[in-house]
Amino acid sequence: MKEYLIKTFDNIPQNPEAIPYVSIDSYVWGKEYTPKSKAGLIMIKNQGFYLYMECREKEPRAVYHNYNDPVYTDSCLEFFAKWYAGSDKYINMEMNSAGALLSCVGSGRENRRPLSEFTGGKVFRVDAVVNDNYWSVSSLIPFSVLEQVYGIDKDIFASGYCFSGNFYKCGDNTQIPHYGSWNRVLAEKPDFHRPECFGKLIIE
Repeated sequence: MKEYLIKTFDNIPQNPEAIPYVSIDSYVWGKEYTPKSKAGLIMIKNQGFYLYMECREKEPRAVYHNYNDPVYTDSCLEFFAKWYAGSDKYINMEMNSAGALLSCVGSGRENRRPLSEFTGGKVFRVDAVVNDNYWSVSSLIPFSVLEQVYGIDKDIFASGYCFSGNFYKCGDNTQIPHYGSWNRVLAEKPDFHRPECFGKLIIE
């Protein structure tokens, strides 16, 4: 199981290169198309966690534009995290280059509930940028959302706190379907809803 150390910042850095990254380079189900992708997660004091993900890919497919559309069929970057060890629930964040977000809560693939049901209709804002040779998504994950989903106090997110998660790159309906992850997923067919295959995320 891989580990990633989460650094703490006073504010969201203006330069994304200040964030330490991991590579999304485990392609278990075929290697015909393996776009170079990376992900970084940092903690922002008194605010929450900041996620930045980037893929070296030209003209990413982006058909969907609304909350909880099936963006995994587009060119998609994803982050799944089980933020609290006392619960089996994890939050998935699936994002395309149009900034559309699919995000639900549950303990597995089935019977997931929209994140908006826990937050009074509010969901994460996703900022997407498309350049000639790459595209990126970023989002602030407020402590308040995690408190609402898990019934916990934000003070647990301190140095040494460990939770679990995984970063992904996929595209079910792209020209060449592909499924990459940071921590290796052990399954016969593509399936990112495998919390037993999450890596360790540790606040430094």
